[in-house]
Amino acid sequence: MSSPSPIRWSAPLADAPVRATVTIPGSKSETNRALVLAALATGPSTIAGGLDARDTQLMRDALRTLGTQIVETGHRWLVTPPPTLRGGGTVDCGLAGTVMRFVPPVAALADGPVRFESDQQAYARPMRVILDALDDLGASTVDGRRALPFELAGSPQLAGGTVTVDASASSQFVSGLLLAGARYATGVAVHHVGSPLPSLPHIAMTVAMLRERGVAVDDSEPNRWMVAPGPIGAVDVTIEPDLSNAAPFLAAAAVTGGRVHIPGWPAATHQAGDQIRDLLVQFGAQVELDADGLTVSGTDHLHGVDVDLRAASELTPVVAALAALADHTSHIRGVGHIRGHETDRLAALETELERLGTHVSQTDDGLTIHPRLLGGAVWRTYADHRMAQAGALLGLVVPDVELDDIGCTAKTMPEFAELWRAML
Repeated sequence: MSSPSPIRWSAPLADAPVRATVTIPGSKSETNRALVLAALATGPSTIAGGLDARDTQLMRDALRTLGTQIVETGHRWLVTPPPTLRGGGTVDCGLAGTVMRFVPPVAALADGPVRFESDQQAYARPMRVILDALDDLGASTVDGRRALPFELAGSPQLAGGTVTVDASASSQFVSGLLLAGARYATGVAVHHVGSPLPSLPHIAMTVAMLRERGVAVDDSEPNRWMVAPGPIGAVDVTIEPDLSNAAPFLAAAAVTGGRVHIPGWPAATHQAGDQIRDLLVQFGAQVELDADGLTVSGTDHLHGVDVDLRAASELTPVVAALAALADHTSHIRGVGHIRGHETDRLAALETELERLGTHVSQTDDGLTIHPRLLGGAVWRTYADHRMAQAGALLGLVVPDVELDDIGCTAKTMPEFAELWRAML
């Protein structure tokens, strides 16, 4: 499998403080969880406002490969699960972590083997944890090297049971097992051992969405989740805006001394991206949440910060870009696991920020950033949508920043470049 061709893009420079209202498309995390649960449900359900991007298209195509019918009418999708999940097909994971970690536990319930392929960049992404766990639960990897590509064989009567995993590389390993676990004959119990789990809000989102569909989940013990066997109810849902994708737009207000409003920001949410509110306050911005949405106003300058992003590591590239523009040294901690994301994000941020003139050093679990921006350069995105967002943010105030590929933002936000220019 191959990624779309790169699209070079000159990041627009802001010649005045940004003042805009930006409507953000739906949450990728919530959309792909809703799709998986709808494909495993007792009957048809609708998903309104779901994100239409490469990652969610790959998820829809994957579930269709397994026999799910998905009828898309504008921003409303009707999902009808099959009586039995169908084997014999090939799933393209692209670079979508949710597809490569959530779909195998579903495919383990199919009536035949399912092959999983991906973009070549995904071959190095951690997969052993999920494949070993599925072996323990009654499935088997027919071939492969505990990495993409591979072929998985299970059974519609997959036994299930208890597994012990080290999910410190990605909380998606836990969520993937929980999402399908109610359909296993004996349910599933997942026990995490090892370093502290990253992105716990994403597991909380998974648990909440299971409970909304009538699934019994016991998470009373730390690092242990038990999903009882039983039906998954068909529930119609409306997807929240993607708060992580909103981060660069809100940060634009902070770096330019402007004002950006995001309508529809939820008062309460399981999305990890909601942490951008507190982070921007620490950088020195003013943040106001009311019934109309979230508004961020920039002040005279940005302060250096010392932050732990373990629970919201997807915000690291935008936070690193803000730190490069701050008044003194910043420390980002708790994100060592993002070395295994779409790219090694810590190495990528170190390399690209250094190219612009900032001094950056990696630590075991993050970055130390000494702001010292000198001028523009080509900002390499590494086929990573979050890296592209960080480059666009820096380009607002650093002249002559050119991204080597703005097209990679289609992974979670195809309209990013259009919305970014409209914001200016």
